[in-house]
Amino acid sequence: MSRRAVVIGAGLAGMLAAAALSTVADEVVVLDRDELPDGPEHRKGLPQGRHAHLLMAGGLAAMEDLVPGVSMRKHLLAAGAREVPLASGMVALTPEGWFRRWRHPGPQMLTSTRALLDWAIRVAVLANTGVEIRKAQALELTGSWQRVTGVRVATAAGTEELPADFVVDASGRGSRVVRWLAGLGISDVREKAVDAGLVNATRLYRTPVGAERFPLTIVQANPYLGRPGRSGMMLPIEGDRWMVSLAGTRGGGEPPSDPEAFLRYALDLPDPIVGRLVSGAEPLTDVHVSRSTSNHRRYLEKTRHWPERFVVLGDALATFNPTYGQGMSVAAMGAQVLSGELRRAGLDGAGLARRVQRAAARSVEAAWTMAVSQDVWFPETRGGSPGLADRALTAYTRRMIRTATGSYTAASAVWDVTSMTTGPTRLLRPSTVLATLSGPPLPAAVGAPLTKEEREILRELDRTAS
Repeated sequence: MSRRAVVIGAGLAGMLAAAALSTVADEVVVLDRDELPDGPEHRKGLPQGRHAHLLMAGGLAAMEDLVPGVSMRKHLLAAGAREVPLASGMVALTPEGWFRRWRHPGPQMLTSTRALLDWAIRVAVLANTGVEIRKAQALELTGSWQRVTGVRVATAAGTEELPADFVVDASGRGSRVVRWLAGLGISDVREKAVDAGLVNATRLYRTPVGAERFPLTIVQANPYLGRPGRSGMMLPIEGDRWMVSLAGTRGGGEPPSDPEAFLRYALDLPDPIVGRLVSGAEPLTDVHVSRSTSNHRRYLEKTRHWPERFVVLGDALATFNPTYGQGMSVAAMGAQVLSGELRRAGLDGAGLARRVQRAAARSVEAAWTMAVSQDVWFPETRGGSPGLADRALTAYTRRMIRTATGSYTAASAVWDVTSMTTGPTRLLRPSTVLATLSGPPLPAAVGAPLTKEEREILRELDRTAS
């Protein structure tokens, strides 16, 4: 008897989930309401698609197990993604000072446009599995609170019921899963939103000749000053381009869409390095602005009942402030959890969906804590404010970051957690705690830690000094 799995959403989370299901299902159908591009082009269903995306080492490691016969790292690099070692290939100003750069590369992350990532993953899955994509909009789930049996969909020909032995909702931030579950009789879904009102503004530039190896550059927002946060980054991406993304929170920190004001905003950051870099670079696009940036979590793992054969992954489960670069990695880890459970129990395993939902929530919890514990400090954040636990965590974290500006032991712990190769408990290991309490052994860096060649590139590009 043929077994069919249906995935709602053909983005990164949906395609990775489809790859996991392809190992146990005879037919895997991915539904998406959009017309998908044939190449690495922006699609309208991704409000954050034009802005900076970082694929952390933990997320990439999760992907490596999901597509049969494909090394996703090699595949993404061949498609044009850039690999950045956190310890040596990044220049970062934190609220506690500049991070030093070390000879050891540390965890690596991949940078590219979101369009390239989605397209490359879609190509890999379609080429190496029997997954099929259909243009259709999911309307509701069929079945009961005990078991989902399929999806009712709308197509160009009308509405129809698509029976399925397993369904995954990976439809993204706009998922209607709470309403769908209510239609099955599950109405106790708890949701939480923490919104700092972040606005993103992004522009692409041609990489200047001679600056091809300039490090990824980040000026982080400081949430502890009692005023709106402002940040900016320049990251190298495919096609010999730089992506420059500026971000600011509600109440006066929002970056502008006007090109001249965009440059002024970059120059007015706590350090003007991003503005100085792009002041002499050739712009390739207009400034794109978006506001879909809140942290939003659905606590599906806590419902009293959960239907068999149904799982929710990716942004449909939780979204995070994109500043922290965690969303894609959390989605990949959720698909990895699904893959592992399917290998052990197959599509028919009793309680499999509940186990996947609870295990996926663990990576969500780590990312949620990291994002929300900072966002609650911005002055006009809605949905949360710092409590006693937040204040204690922040006091320790700030001391640790301050130590990490001059301590490899502390810095490596920060990189491991932010790259999602380990959980937050990494910050509480005895060696990390001891380093944090001892403080940085090296003095604070004065200015960005650039090499002589990099300083010369910055001088040559800087049009603000004349």
